[in-house]
Amino acid sequence: MIHLSRKILTGLAVATALTSVAAAIPAQAETLRMAWSQDATGLDPHKQTAFSSLRLLELIYEPLVRLDADLNVVPAIASSWEFAEDAKTLTFSLDPNAKFSNGAQVVSADVKASFERLLNEETAAAARSNFLSIESIETPDAATVVFNLSTADVPILVAMATINAAVVPAAEIEAGTIGTQALGSGPFVLDSWEPNAREVLSANPDWAGGDLAIDGITISVLPDEMAILASLRAGQTDFALLNDPLVATLVPAEANLELNRVGVLAYNVLQLNPSRAPMDNLKVRQAMSCAIDRQAIIDAALAGEGKVTGPLTMPAFAQDPANLFCYEQDLDKAKQLMAESGVDGFTAKVIAATGEPPVAASEAQVLQSQLAEIGVNLEIEIMELNVYVDTWLAGNFDMAVAQNGGRPDPFPMYNRYFTKDGNLVKVSNFVDDELDSLMKQGQAETDPAKRVEIFQAFESRLAEQAPWLWLSTGYSYTAQLNTVSGFEASPTGTLFGLTKVSFK
Repeated sequence: MIHLSRKILTGLAVATALTSVAAAIPAQAETLRMAWSQDATGLDPHKQTAFSSLRLLELIYEPLVRLDADLNVVPAIASSWEFAEDAKTLTFSLDPNAKFSNGAQVVSADVKASFERLLNEETAAAARSNFLSIESIETPDAATVVFNLSTADVPILVAMATINAAVVPAAEIEAGTIGTQALGSGPFVLDSWEPNAREVLSANPDWAGGDLAIDGITISVLPDEMAILASLRAGQTDFALLNDPLVATLVPAEANLELNRVGVLAYNVLQLNPSRAPMDNLKVRQAMSCAIDRQAIIDAALAGEGKVTGPLTMPAFAQDPANLFCYEQDLDKAKQLMAESGVDGFTAKVIAATGEPPVAASEAQVLQSQLAEIGVNLEIEIMELNVYVDTWLAGNFDMAVAQNGGRPDPFPMYNRYFTKDGNLVKVSNFVDDELDSLMKQGQAETDPAKRVEIFQAFESRLAEQAPWLWLSTGYSYTAQLNTVSGFEASPTGTLFGLTKVSFK
């Protein structure tokens, strides 16, 4: 069992620890010393939505398939897979070497139990609506799983390539221990977790992916990213995840440090709540979209580290944001739309989380200034991450500054928010018949060119209806001592590339 304690690492303790180091500590070849600023909020891979949780759990659990650095679907627990010609049957062959960290082999019964848990509404799984096409699951033998689908569903394969679709032991599901301990088949084993302080992971000797060059990872939670940079400089930390572009831009100036920087599919967004007045007024939402200068937000809050985006961030589907409704600032049009709405200004509260992303408060302040030009008065409320996540999942906000994850395919990226059956429709608070129809068309279509047409029509409609106001995409940053090599960054932001790390 994992030891759960509530030890909090204070800023004073961080400062004391850093000033006590007079010289760089040599890197220990057996263990990677890592740091990040936001800790996981829970251990249940099916329920977690916070990036900080997913980054930890991706090292411990495995899905059937995963995405490589080029966003290709590659084997994980499954060694191979095949769609039927009508794309309504998907068959997986499991890797016979896949084992959970307790030594038990991963078998088809574990896969079936995991997806039945995902589909059970009582689980409140984060990605449940991505798998609603599953009508039945067959397990003809221990190494074969057959998913029978109600409709052609090519994007289900990409949906399965996330930690929210991790395969967990059937015995642990039956025992009700998922989330109280972390028993996965991934490259590392979670030996201990002191929330908001420290994690200790060891290499999983039974991992089917092969031998690791490191024996484990010790993760320190340092709530100030400048403290993380100081820890790297002092040689206390070998590798760090950085979320703040202002801090990341300082890394290249360091002779002994290296920065890994890759554009990501995740997006920064101002989420409106169209179930609340006056955001239920289309012209008000459109006016807000027209009033925003997205590039100015990038320059002021993200240190220029990003680019303007519409809803689709994946290269295969994205269109030029200039083609979308009011994705270039037009204050005259914004004021005209506000006048036509009949709303003579209003006050609303916008929530933002501390640390995820670190730029959330700055984004909120720039938005506050820009929207004031059309009589929209934003009151900013900054919340601790766990409180923010609970509030966000309940849809209990006027507006929210958010950073949401992206996918290589639009269907698993947005169907949970913008279809009638979406399990996170209470977060978007927005249902539109045309969006729902386009989503279902895109799910069932197997022709790649037609899928692009469908989802670009979806994107145009979403931007015009403006339930959310997409702002930007940015970058994933990790920094390391120059004694560390091999890390492979990914547009998904995953830290799974730590499996390739070694010391020079």
